[in-house]
Amino acid sequence: MGNTREWRKSSYSSGVNNNCVEVAGGTGTVSVRDTQNRGLGKIDFTSAAWASFLRDLKDGRL
Repeated sequence: MGNTREWRKSSYSSGVNNNCVEVAGGTGTVSVRDTQNRGLGKIDFTSAAWASFLRDLKDGRL
């Protein structure tokens, strides 16, 4: 349907501690949710904010 999103599990998630997040992109937004608690909802970010977060993370600023 129209609001079905493709969720991707983080490549840093491991099966050992079950600490996993999933990310789904959309038009202008990126959503993040806890894999084990999907029913609790998601957090939405603008695509620009998400890109800035990833840049800072990769550059070691976070």
